[in-house]
Amino acid sequence: MRRVAARPETLDVAREPLAQRRARARAIARALERAYPEAWCELAYASPWELLVATILSAQCTDKTVNQVTPELFRRFPTPAALAAASPAVVEGLVRRTGFFRQKTRAIQAVARAVAEDYGGAVPGSLEALTALPGIGRKTANVVLGTAFGKPAIFVDTHVKRLARRLGLSRHADPVKIELDLQALLPEQAWTRFAHRLIHHGRRVCAARTPRCSICPLARWCPRIGVSRSA
Repeated sequence: MRRVAARPETLDVAREPLAQRRARARAIARALERAYPEAWCELAYASPWELLVATILSAQCTDKTVNQVTPELFRRFPTPAALAAASPAVVEGLVRRTGFFRQKTRAIQAVARAVAEDYGGAVPGSLEALTALPGIGRKTANVVLGTAFGKPAIFVDTHVKRLARRLGLSRHADPVKIELDLQALLPEQAWTRFAHRLIHHGRRVCAARTPRCSICPLARWCPRIGVSRSA
């Protein structure tokens, strides 16, 4: 008689003790590190300023398209002051391929003006200062802090939001609450890499409509599938 493998224990996320959730989160972080050891930001940038602009342009656009647009944009307007003083029509033409190009032109020129006038052309390196810039929210600010400045930061984009909820690491829909939940589960030094790896995983395996659960390296810790007792 063939033995049937025991199914993983079903997890009741609502009743999961914090210590167990923290252990599961850290196991997930280790599994992501094994699966995507080199995962990092896919936007091309050479400075915090370039990453700030590229992140704004990446809204509802692929990183690949942004990376095709930004080299010429930064060649023509290499500093915040230069971009702030540029003709909006010219900037619109350069960023058109990223979509919503008029709104994005207004956004990057407003930020350029603020950075040039208030910070002497240097992007500030704190969450408070970054989110005080026109149109900059926590997600964009945390991308810049964690990726360009090397400060511990968790940025909650659509992938991080989806996976945090699917994995039972947060029950919230609000990105700020998700960010705080993840911060409470992981050590600071893991935050930025964890966020980048979640994004990689969301793009490659745990897609919004058709997650590839059969090949997922996180399956044993996922409430969607079942949770191993050895987590």
